[in-house]
Amino acid sequence: MWEPMATRGARLTLFAIVILTIGCDQVSKRVASTHLIDTPRKSFLGDAFRLEYAENRGAFLSLGADLPSWARTALFTVGTGIVLLVGAVSLFTHTWSRLAVIGICLYLAGGASNLADRLADGHVIDFLNIGVGPLRTGIFNVADIAVMSGVAMFLLGHLRSSGPERHMAAGAMDEPQTHRS
Repeated sequence: MWEPMATRGARLTLFAIVILTIGCDQVSKRVASTHLIDTPRKSFLGDAFRLEYAENRGAFLSLGADLPSWARTALFTVGTGIVLLVGAVSLFTHTWSRLAVIGICLYLAGGASNLADRLADGHVIDFLNIGVGPLRTGIFNVADIAVMSGVAMFLLGHLRSSGPERHMAAGAMDEPQTHRS
């Protein structure tokens, strides 16, 4: 296990991950809003990769976009803020594996960047789409990549550090020791 806030270098690295992720997301959204708005989608690599401007008032895949404004605010602004706060607190109060800590930082950065957009504009700018033929993703952004990557890294790191071997070892250590002569 890794105590995430143990060294100055670790803190600086985690801070850099968060700042760079937010910066990349915000710059890419500004570029998309400047160069993609009111233009036809752009296709690359045999249509495997598309750039297409969209304003998303909902969550992932525009889920909840048709909810009343107060409900979207409650779910996607207040709710997201609470989840991000809990994630940040857990980063400082729990001992996680290195991979899980990096995952939490990516999740927090992506979530915070999208939250900032919702607070400022009431929506998130999405512009990326990948797929092959009719099998395509929804339109997403860099923050969404950070969130999904962060969740995957957190789960992988957490499962690795609490896998069956660890439970068996912990269980074996918890069992009372009896000595027979």
